[in-house]
Amino acid sequence: MALTVETESQIYHSLRTVFGAAAHLVSLGFTIVMVVLTRPGSSLFSWHPFLMSLAFSFLMTEALLTFSPESSLLRSFSRKAKVRFHWALQLLALICALLGGIICYNKYLNGKEHFVTWHGQTGLLTVVYTTLQCMGGLALLYPKLMKNWTLSKLKLYHATSGLIGYLLGCASLMLGMCSLWFSTTVTGISWYLIMLCPILTSLVIMNQVSNAYLYRKRIQP
Repeated sequence: MALTVETESQIYHSLRTVFGAAAHLVSLGFTIVMVVLTRPGSSLFSWHPFLMSLAFSFLMTEALLTFSPESSLLRSFSRKAKVRFHWALQLLALICALLGGIICYNKYLNGKEHFVTWHGQTGLLTVVYTTLQCMGGLALLYPKLMKNWTLSKLKLYHATSGLIGYLLGCASLMLGMCSLWFSTTVTGISWYLIMLCPILTSLVIMNQVSNAYLYRKRIQP
């Protein structure tokens, strides 16, 4: 028996709710695992994977899920409150990312190679991109600064570029898990399960942004 449009919509809504909830749990779980593995404070470099995981796995994921119609933790709050919460989390994520980057630069100053690897270069690009993205977000907080742009276009461009930045962050995390330190610390099925975490959250965020902005823009006449 063919499903009605209403039934398909309900199933789709339920799936988005389930995967959105899973993204919350996975982003938190991934960060907790990194805390256990790195033991922040045991060495200077131990702060790097912790801060980057906190920034791109937890804070940035939660900042983006704030606008999810199905799984936002602030569904009952106003749009203005969600925007402020999103901005606060993004700012915290940026601070953590910058601190993590500074720690890596200290490693570079001590003669240890880091920015020559795919992980190091992608991470550096991600931190720079995130900084620019947060600066671009000011245009939405203060749209009068961009008089020649409509608010709808600013939202579309910010969401699209933000998605790219988030995917860069997830890619950097995944490349970090391919490092010698991580691959020797975590082995077997555990490595694959942890690797799936940023993949899952990326798919959830991609679906959210696509449905909220890209798909809607495409069907407009």
